[in-house]
Amino acid sequence: MSVPATGQLEAPATEALPAAPPDNGLTLLVIGEDPAGSFIVPEMLDTEGNRVRIRTARNLTEAERLLTDDVQCILLDLALPGPCKKAEDELDALHAVLRLAPAHAVLVLTAVEDGERAAEAVRVGAQDFLFRDELDGRLLSRAIRYAVERKRSDLAQRQLTESRLRAQENARLERGLLPTPLLQGSGLRFAARYRPGRSRALLGGDFYDTVRTPDGTVHAMIGDVCGHGPDEAALGVELRIAWRALTFAGLCGDQLLGTLQQVLENERADEEIFATLCTVDITPDGRRAGVCLAGHPAPLAIRAGRAPRLLPADDNGPALGLLPGARWPRREIELGGSWSLMMYTDGLIEGRVGKGVQRLGQEGMVDIVARGLTAGLRGEELLDNTVTEVRALNGGELTDDLAVLLLDRG
Repeated sequence: MSVPATGQLEAPATEALPAAPPDNGLTLLVIGEDPAGSFIVPEMLDTEGNRVRIRTARNLTEAERLLTDDVQCILLDLALPGPCKKAEDELDALHAVLRLAPAHAVLVLTAVEDGERAAEAVRVGAQDFLFRDELDGRLLSRAIRYAVERKRSDLAQRQLTESRLRAQENARLERGLLPTPLLQGSGLRFAARYRPGRSRALLGGDFYDTVRTPDGTVHAMIGDVCGHGPDEAALGVELRIAWRALTFAGLCGDQLLGTLQQVLENERADEEIFATLCTVDITPDGRRAGVCLAGHPAPLAIRAGRAPRLLPADDNGPALGLLPGARWPRREIELGGSWSLMMYTDGLIEGRVGKGVQRLGQEGMVDIVARGLTAGLRGEELLDNTVTEVRALNGGELTDDLAVLLLDRG
């Protein structure tokens, strides 16, 4: 069964941590130019008794070429001149290595008398420092192992912190995209479902809202910003909030959509970004409604004793952000005394049917809803059944985000 619209965002995928040292030993990349030949890397064994493999690079250009995936640690001689050769920055070479290999453990090598600079190197980002004159195979082997594990621990902690911050940010976006409906006193029942597509990290650009204005009119809206991700989600939040504010200010129909288009044009990051929208305003007695479509699929009307049918879409205006000065006609419809109105984004109808290329489409969606009604399903159960069947026909999660809301009367 699908979950309600709130609280169902999935944890973000994070970048993989560097691979753990392989069972057949460590690989060390040594970077340093030693004209006098005084520094010789001693032979080393890791904790498993495997020989540590050593690669040597005389400069950063060679190091970049030798820095392959099987390297776990870098040993940098601080005597190596940095790429900028700035006398005032003695750690220029270290800064360059950290930029080149941000996920690798880095050890620095220096002379005993340069202890202060070695400590500064650790503050800058190296895992540890070693003195050239005191180096032996056992000490270096242990330092490499500790540095690799320390780097992995640091990266894991950073990713955990980033994941928590991202979750907090997406929780804020979710609250903006999927608000609490304001329907007190309307006599209408409200239900909604939202599912991010399987190819989405967290959020898409689907959004909706429902409010009741002081005159008793109920206004509902559902929309979809093209594209997916936090930027599109943020734009969806802006459009939803603007819609609510403009609706309470008394705008509706063509005037409302024209103003929302101005908001989109001013807030979008790219001129190619557009949004589809469907708005519905229901009279205080609940028997009639006005519908405006801006490039969006038409709602599905369910009336007592009748088969569910799509509302007319021949007056569908263009999506917001496509045509300057566009108009969006408002069509009036009779709802009657007992009815349901289902509004949805195209994620609900663009799923596949089986393993072929056939799409479900609006007709397929209508058939699913009709079967649910025949089985006696209403409200929340009807939405859950519809989403479940759409996913089952698709063979799993949909590639596009899905939002659907249902208003019931009687």
